Amino acid sequence: MKTLVIGSTKHLLMALFYASLGVVIALLCGSIWYLTSRADLDVWHKTELKSAYKRSLEFDNFSQLMALEQVIFDEVEERIYGRTPHSFDSVINRYVRGSLSDPQKWRTDWNRSYEWPQADADFGVLLLHGMSDSPYATSHLAKHFKGKAHVLALRLPGHGTIPSGLIDIEWQDIASAVSLATEHMQKVLKGKPLYLVGFSTGAALGLNHELERLMKGQSTDYSGMIFLSPAIGLSPVAAGAKWQAWLGELLGLEKLSWNSLQTEYDPFKYNSFAVNAGDVVYQLAMRNQWLLSQLSSEALLSLETSLTFQSLVDDTVSTGAVVTDFYQKLPENGHELVIFDINRTEVNMGLILNDPLDYFEHLIERLPLHFKYTLVENRSGQGALRRQVQARTRYPNGDSNINLIAQEWPANVYSLSHVAIPFPIEDSLYGPEGVNYIDRVQIGATSSRGERGVLGVQADEMLRQKWNPFFPYLLDKMDRFIDKQNLD
Repeated sequence: MKTLVIGSTKHLLMALFYASLGVVIALLCGSIWYLTSRADLDVWHKTELKSAYKRSLEFDNFSQLMALEQVIFDEVEERIYGRTPHSFDSVINRYVRGSLSDPQKWRTDWNRSYEWPQADADFGVLLLHGMSDSPYATSHLAKHFKGKAHVLALRLPGHGTIPSGLIDIEWQDIASAVSLATEHMQKVLKGKPLYLVGFSTGAALGLNHELERLMKGQSTDYSGMIFLSPAIGLSPVAAGAKWQAWLGELLGLEKLSWNSLQTEYDPFKYNSFAVNAGDVVYQLAMRNQWLLSQLSSEALLSLETSLTFQSLVDDTVSTGAVVTDFYQKLPENGHELVIFDINRTEVNMGLILNDPLDYFEHLIERLPLHFKYTLVENRSGQGALRRQVQARTRYPNGDSNINLIAQEWPANVYSLSHVAIPFPIEDSLYGPEGVNYIDRVQIGATSSRGERGVLGVQADEMLRQKWNPFFPYLLDKMDRFIDKQNLD
């Protein structure tokens, strides 16, 4: 009887094993079929730019990087724009000259790095954009500082050209370019303060630059850091994303190197997203976490003061990780975190399944507060009064205050998003108001309606909030932050 039971158990376990293996294989095959059934790859997905920057080039100065940037864009002009066929969909293709999405429709090609010197400036600002973006993402911030500071907005390697530029790049390549730009600004400013303004991955790169220096026992380069939607923590799914690309390479299936393949209608941002791009951000975030865990409190006290702006709801990076994996690891030193709450109208709250503020406030309550915490929230009241906004600030010593904000929530906006933070309502690409006299794409003014599954652009992407109604408040906070650091 005992032998029979053991034998039956073994057979059952073997059956379960093979059944599970069959399910895994079926899911894997189904996933591969789905990924390979997507639209065909275009020349901007498959071309490998010969002049792409790598840290192995071992450039000595920033001018070499800028010289290479010109070579890269010359290559893109020849190998991409010069070979892109004119077809029925070319009217919104950024890689077709004369289309509505042609970057040359703008007076400034914001895909490139730009430096605006100011001889009598009291400080300098280095601006770093996010993954798959371009220096356009920081253009409004740059314009704000123009005439007041020496401004440099860096085009991160792999960006602003073609989506395939992110297929095999490593975060160390991008970080080395940031170091060259930082060294350049330090030389130009000759001892004057330099401030880092980083959006998303750009924030993680700026943080990494300083943490690496502290790890080596060196002094920091920046006098203060301003982060917008910083890539501090990502979904655990990002850790396994690289396997998809490896499997594609093994099977010779190029489409598996891409998380998404979309029409390239945005002149200053890749719509198609390479698997490797997500892995780059994940590896960079993990490196920063390791550095933070290795540095002592005394060393972290040398890290310059930071000001962070973050949407409570963010589908790209983790809002909670900004607290647990960054701010809570820093000793008290004047750091501030600004969170933009959702628009709490009765209609919006009736449609929102779970209030994201419940978890976040619980997180703040149960941890020691070593930093200023500001929540930009609705005022109490009904109707139009409810759309008015206030900033409620709590301090490490337990004090708090409330300040009214001049701006208010638009009636049809229920929250900000990861990508909205650095853009004002006036932005002619992502803003909500069309500019009739300009013959070019205006993504924020799009209001197409129809059946789902028809367009080559996902509906949730079209509906995603892309501008920040509280951008003037953000600029004012930034100015006050820099003024305070300069006085100190």
